Amino acid sequence: MSAVVNDGGIPPAPPTSDSKTFARGFKDLADGFRNRELWLHLGWTDIKQRYKRSVLGPLWITIATGVTAVAMGILYGALFHMDIEYFLPYVTLGFIFWGFIETTILDGSVVFSTNEGLIKQLPAPVSIHVYRNVWRSLIIFAHNVVIYVIIFAVFRPPLDWSVLLVIPAMGLYILNAVWVTIVFGIMSTRFRDIGQLLSTMIRLVFFMTPIIWTTKSLTDISGGVSDRAKLAQLNPMYHYLEIARAPLMGEPVALHHWIIVIGCTALGWLAAMFVMRNFRSRVPYWV
Repeated sequence: MSAVVNDGGIPPAPPTSDSKTFARGFKDLADGFRNRELWLHLGWTDIKQRYKRSVLGPLWITIATGVTAVAMGILYGALFHMDIEYFLPYVTLGFIFWGFIETTILDGSVVFSTNEGLIKQLPAPVSIHVYRNVWRSLIIFAHNVVIYVIIFAVFRPPLDWSVLLVIPAMGLYILNAVWVTIVFGIMSTRFRDIGQLLSTMIRLVFFMTPIIWTTKSLTDISGGVSDRAKLAQLNPMYHYLEIARAPLMGEPVALHHWIIVIGCTALGWLAAMFVMRNFRSRVPYWV
């Protein structure tokens, strides 16, 4: 078969592949979101399978988180001489929001490797599994919110209209959950040690983040802010917790918390789009 030539007798240039472009990355995210019936069903099925043949089912999530939060709140409240009416809601909210962060990171790092069969058999956007992981984490988070409702009924924290700030805070949580799943999920598929490293790091960061302790407990003898309290500001997770926890505690949220979280979100999405552009098409070969 003779090659096709143009009027000048020169063969046309071969078509340029767009598999590694930002446009294809955005298209994958958009196509995956449009298939929400699929990832909503898969995420809900994951929860049902996890607690199959269990009498209480997903309520075990609530019970486990609630018991841990109350036990830690009472124990560390006594150790730090904190008012239990303040400290118990503080610790409970810390566990609830940290649970969402931890679940998103750890489950996101294995979201592709644990769905090898589905990825190879079902030609679908990679982002479907990203949205599936975030949706599953939100279901677990919703179960844990019941704990705060109970705590609120008992201790009645002084809430005002600033409690509505939890809505944009959760929006930022979801945006971060998506890019975290993209970056760690795809890179962990290529380098399996990343998942193990994240498991170790998440435990370390838990104790470095004000969840079972407060920055107020780090004040110096004169009552001012100590150097240890200033070091806590270097932990991004502290700022993520503050934008969601403080409104539900009836406390103001400092502007720098929002600035840092929004900045981290923007940087995370830049990394996510870079990973989607360069490695999205390799996921079926790596799993």
